[in-house]
Amino acid sequence: MPARLRPSATQIGRLTVAGVVAYLVADVVSPGILDLTAPLTALLVVQASTVGTLVMGLVRVGAVLTGVLVAVLVTTWTGLSWWSLALVIAVSLTLAKLFRLGDQSLETPISAMLILAVSSPDVGAETRLVNTLIGTGVGILFSLLVPVAIPNAQAGEAVRRVARSQAALLAEMAQSLGTRPPVGEELAAWLEWSGHLAGDIAEAQAAVREVEQTRVLNPLALTTDAVHPALRGALERLERCLAAERALLVVLSRSAPPDASAEDPAAAELRRAFAVVLDASASGLRAFGDLVGAEYDGSEPDRVRARERTLDAVGEARAVLTELTLLDLDPRHRPDLWMLQGSVLASVDHVLEQLDLEREAPVHLLRGDVTEAIATVRPPAVVRFRRRWRRLLRRRPPRR
Repeated sequence: MPARLRPSATQIGRLTVAGVVAYLVADVVSPGILDLTAPLTALLVVQASTVGTLVMGLVRVGAVLTGVLVAVLVTTWTGLSWWSLALVIAVSLTLAKLFRLGDQSLETPISAMLILAVSSPDVGAETRLVNTLIGTGVGILFSLLVPVAIPNAQAGEAVRRVARSQAALLAEMAQSLGTRPPVGEELAAWLEWSGHLAGDIAEAQAAVREVEQTRVLNPLALTTDAVHPALRGALERLERCLAAERALLVVLSRSAPPDASAEDPAAAELRRAFAVVLDASASGLRAFGDLVGAEYDGSEPDRVRARERTLDAVGEARAVLTELTLLDLDPRHRPDLWMLQGSVLASVDHVLEQLDLEREAPVHLLRGDVTEAIATVRPPAVVRFRRRWRRLLRRRPPRR
């Protein structure tokens, strides 16, 4: 079976079995009557009750039943024609508004039209009503006895992709900075990449919410680990990492030299140091992503090893970051490079804080606006640089 069909195979089997069971039950209750109202209603109810939250599932079931009953009543009086179709659609939408079905209002006329398409004129209203109730009962019972699988693996993989995508961005930045100053088109592409990462985070958040919603009144939740709190915490860390990375990109964009050939040796040395620390941070993000993967799809030894690799990668990145803080730059002669060094230190230090599993991730970095994020980051490295700056200013000799 192709890999893209495997996640849907279970749902296909559930819908198929529910439809067949509803048909067999209806055939036992009303033998010899060819009517597909029961299996169709079962399909609609099973589909409605396994998508979204419990409340939304109940709303969708109500919308389906409303449409089915409207279609049954109309087909009792008349056959399928343009005006009966118009009547069914209008009445279904009116009832959907009266029952306040909201976003699920279209489920009512759609269900009614499906019933119109399969209803036989020889089948009486009583039989259709009985088959509708049979299909509803089979659908609800089937959803309880054969619950939908909890998508822990899909949610974990979505969070892991976010971490690895962020690592890929930092690795590409490191590779470019290690050889030459970045150009404007390159910086713009990196900023666009960070925008796509924000979309990936939103998709991962939706996957985690689906895990949480699927566990509600699901018997499988009794035997399946609740991974959504840990995945949500990992996403919050990665979201703050992304804010720091975007702040870093803004700083690099503002400080990029207009002419790459005019770069002096001090700036080139600082740029190569940035490449080293960004590459180390990318390794930390990759290890963090592997840890997320091991949490939902690995044994306890795998999780322990992944955690150790993450701590080692973050420790190595912090060691490189410390080396960058010791880079000798005189703020009196090169204040531009000194401020650039402090800004990059702030962003990278914040990324490493989020990946440090031995302490709680800080939440003071604002999400969304990059300029506000830059103004809000106050890691110890920046504080130390500001203190050093004040001491140097106090020691400057007075002008004669």
